[in-house]
Amino acid sequence: MSRQIILDTETTGLEPKEGHRIIEVGCVEMIDRQLTGNNFHQYLQPDREIDAGAMEVHGITPEFLADKPRFVDIAEDLVAYLTGAELIIHNAPFDIAFLDHELNRLAAGFKRMRDYCQVIDTLVMARDLFPGQRNSLDALCKRYEINNAHRTLHGALLDSEILSDVYLAMTGGQVSLLLGAKEDNVGGAQQPGSIRRITLDTSALPVISANEDELSAHAERLAAIEQAAGKCLWAEA
Repeated sequence: MSRQIILDTETTGLEPKEGHRIIEVGCVEMIDRQLTGNNFHQYLQPDREIDAGAMEVHGITPEFLADKPRFVDIAEDLVAYLTGAELIIHNAPFDIAFLDHELNRLAAGFKRMRDYCQVIDTLVMARDLFPGQRNSLDALCKRYEINNAHRTLHGALLDSEILSDVYLAMTGGQVSLLLGAKEDNVGGAQQPGSIRRITLDTSALPVISANEDELSAHAERLAAIEQAAGKCLWAEA
């Protein structure tokens, strides 16, 4: 069983080393590439001001957060939820740095996030797939024709839900259209220009030969082509 968590955070600013805090964490659970609905979402009271630039991005105000729990109140539940999963994050260093900063502030002996989870950065994946192009979440939605018209502001849970669609599109590739076929690299990223090899056991497929009437009609058709075009390559075979 493959358990993946698509995760995003919203924060009071850009740099945890300057004391900025997480104010929203949103997680979407996916098992064997199927969304389960077992999501984790929480707004948080940061006990500090929110930068004006950050507020313009996510629209979360201090007044809205005034009665929300603090990170310390949800830390154990969040770590338990994430432990053992593969985290999928767009621009992972940003969110991981904030999560590590929040855990490090606590006196409960928490470890770093990478000690609990593996991490996949979809921004790195996108840059490998589309070098030199814009690879923001909005740009990827447009590239993969994923509707994100409802995303007027950033939101941790909303962005995680959108990223789950983007990740599935980025890693889905082409599913085999042949029953019984075995495809290499199922679920792996489809590299531009790469060859997807499909193997199929053809030993049980019937061979049906043309009958005399069909062979005669074929010969007449080749003769007509040769008369019209002057030369028919199939007639030489």
